[in-house]
Amino acid sequence: MTAALEVAENAARLADLNPSSAVSAASEAARSARREGDNAAASIAERAWGHSLVQCGELATAIRHLRRAVDHGLAADSAELVSEARIRLAYALILRGKPELALGEIDGALNGIQGDALMRIRAQRGAILVEIGRLDEALADLDRALPYLRRIDDRVGVARALVNRGIVHGWLHDFAAAVRDLRESGQVSRALGRGLAVGIVEQNLGFVAALRGHVPAALDHLATAERTIAEHGGQLAAVLQDHGELLLSVGLTSEAREFAERAIVACQREQRRLKIPELRLLLAQIAFLDSDWQRCLEQADLALRGFSRQRRAAWTALARLARYRAKLALGQGERISSVLVEDMVGTLAGSGWPAAEVEARVVAARVSFLRGRPDQGGEQLRQAARARGRGPAAIRARGWFAEARLREENDDPRGAAVAARAGLRVLDEHAAALGATDLRVHSAAHRVELSELGLRTAIRAGRPAGVLEWAERGRANRLLHRPVLPAEDPVLAGLLARLRSVSAEISLGRPSPAHRQLTLERQIRDHCRLHPPQSGGPAVEPVRPNRLGTALGERALAEFVQWDGILHALTLVDRRLRLRPLGPVSLIAESTERLLFALHRLARKGPAQPAAAALLADTARRLDDLLLGPLPELDRRPLVLVPTGLLHSMPWSVLPSCLGRPVTVSPSATLWCAASSAPVRPARTVLVAAGPDLPGARDEALAVAAIHGCTPLVDGTATVDGVLAALADAEVAHLATHGSLNTDNPLFSSLRLADGPLIAYDLERLPRVPHTVILACCDGGRSVVRTGDELLGLSTTFMSRSATRLIASVMPIPDAETAPLMIALHRGMATGRPAPVALAEAQQEMRDRSLADLAAAAGFVSIGGD
Repeated sequence: MTAALEVAENAARLADLNPSSAVSAASEAARSARREGDNAAASIAERAWGHSLVQCGELATAIRHLRRAVDHGLAADSAELVSEARIRLAYALILRGKPELALGEIDGALNGIQGDALMRIRAQRGAILVEIGRLDEALADLDRALPYLRRIDDRVGVARALVNRGIVHGWLHDFAAAVRDLRESGQVSRALGRGLAVGIVEQNLGFVAALRGHVPAALDHLATAERTIAEHGGQLAAVLQDHGELLLSVGLTSEAREFAERAIVACQREQRRLKIPELRLLLAQIAFLDSDWQRCLEQADLALRGFSRQRRAAWTALARLARYRAKLALGQGERISSVLVEDMVGTLAGSGWPAAEVEARVVAARVSFLRGRPDQGGEQLRQAARARGRGPAAIRARGWFAEARLREENDDPRGAAVAARAGLRVLDEHAAALGATDLRVHSAAHRVELSELGLRTAIRAGRPAGVLEWAERGRANRLLHRPVLPAEDPVLAGLLARLRSVSAEISLGRPSPAHRQLTLERQIRDHCRLHPPQSGGPAVEPVRPNRLGTALGERALAEFVQWDGILHALTLVDRRLRLRPLGPVSLIAESTERLLFALHRLARKGPAQPAAAALLADTARRLDDLLLGPLPELDRRPLVLVPTGLLHSMPWSVLPSCLGRPVTVSPSATLWCAASSAPVRPARTVLVAAGPDLPGARDEALAVAAIHGCTPLVDGTATVDGVLAALADAEVAHLATHGSLNTDNPLFSSLRLADGPLIAYDLERLPRVPHTVILACCDGGRSVVRTGDELLGLSTTFMSRSATRLIASVMPIPDAETAPLMIALHRGMATGRPAPVALAEAQQEMRDRSLADLAAAAGFVSIGGD
């Protein structure tokens, strides 16, 4: 072996281990080979140079070097060197978004090659076919190549082929085979010291776990992959893409969008044009889940043009599917070509992507029904419904949705409801396995169409009991599960302590980069997703009217339901269930926003207060007429109200018919029934705490503590650890602090204490909390409303940890004015008055005192049970 050839071979080995370091070694090897006129060495060096640049994201330059490697191989009259160079060139071309040219290079490399080299080329051809979605052909090539690669002990080739075959098995939902191939590839790569390849294996294990619906495992694999690939100078676009798709699968659209956009930037920087249409398609799917139909259509069109240019038939069909879903949502179904829909279904049915096929058939059915072709639509639904018995949870649930739609079209509403329930059971079991609170809440997005189908059939049938069942199935499902906490988690405790330290520095005006807080929040969120509590048991069935009527006794229940732009009310009084339409949701939402505006203005002392009071009175009367006026059976009974949408932020006490009336608000009737049935522990231990920088909070805490005969935590004693320890032992808690609702990340909503914020994640660590909690702070009772009326925030976190009664404000309040209300409330509770009764009496007393006291008291509601 010549000296130049030896240097070139060393550069080729380094290119596979550490591509960023190999570039300089390969360039020196190429110069040395040219000086000595050694074409064989020059071909190897240029191939190593190009291969290194591919992994470093410099595709255009890489392609030039790989073409030179081909030319030098031809000059050396070596078919093997030409083929090796063409293999690398083909891979660079596929990443560049030129699949036809890539396949041309591979087919050219196959010409005139026999024996072992032929199998290496077939393995690379399989890898290219994987990238463009021709899975059956890819599997055939890889199956043929692997025995030969094993026989000649080409361990690098075996590891690469196993990764690609694992990906194919994953797409085809043969998960056991996929994991087996990927794990073997990882073992081989570790033995060879190929760290970058190990990172790629971890990425694809995450991809397979995501397809299976194993979200925490997928997150773990992807986090490891991102760290390992970055350490070895690899490119992260594919990991970012997989992470975005995973987050989309559980409805975390804002985070999924962030990853997709980062991946597009990375692809553009790395010149990986092949993946950009895939990421446009991901953005379209994110927009669809966000109900942003126009953006979905725009991104789907961009993806469609990109896939068409790349001649990727299956991916083109996927982009058409996203486009048609957006058009149907926009009411433009009549503009969809039936011929193109049939072509889309046919392509995806043969793609080996079962989820895409099911969704395509559901869309095709809708188009057929719109065009008056029920037989065609029914056949598409029958084909889609076959998926209900196999595959991951999301596919099985979608199959049940197709079955429910088929039964609905066949005038079988009872059968449609049975199928929809079966689909929801599949999703509820899957959601319980997710563990982490935010994952479970956002996964509710996938329940919506099934819940709406059941609700639609019940409303059309005019069956109040059916409407109650489906209204309950469609809301606040997470709060019915009591997760079982793991052992003490020192990692989480340490992260939370560091976050408090940084927050305290920022609040004191000390220099502390904002990114430190964001980084710690992300680490806490990711840790909780990877180490979630275990599920607390099977899904809870909606409460039945008879049991609910018994629990209500003399109370009256009103549950609000939105359907087809109309707000309906279910009432249950004296065991009689009624259903009435109330009016357009838009009109009620407009009046609710006007009411909240009036209360905000009233809270500001000044000359505008009388005008704000007049606006408040007028709007409250109008809303009362819209919401409760059409429900005379409610009479003057104590009320249990189950809101929906914007009504979760309604300050009910300002409505004339609620003045002085005990009102309990609950996220669901099922939750209220469970909370009201729970045994109430005697209020032997009361926790009272006051946070810093809140005028009047210390005096309020002292006055409330005096009523109960306890010692309050004030000043330096009101620390996070002190309050958490007291919460775990108390039956009643009163917390007078600054409150903050984080609308982007609700589990970072907080209460400010002496040493920093107590956040919702802190509460999730507690084995139990008091049965009654009073949050005398801004926004303590306000939650972020997610799809399916799932709620996230401080109040719902208390309820998920076993609090059954919570009194808090659903809007910002003038903090300094709350003391009179809180003192009156606690005096009433101390005499044995139920919390809703004591709150109603205290609010009426405040209303009679002054406008300022009215504004301070109006936002408080009693949430949970009675």
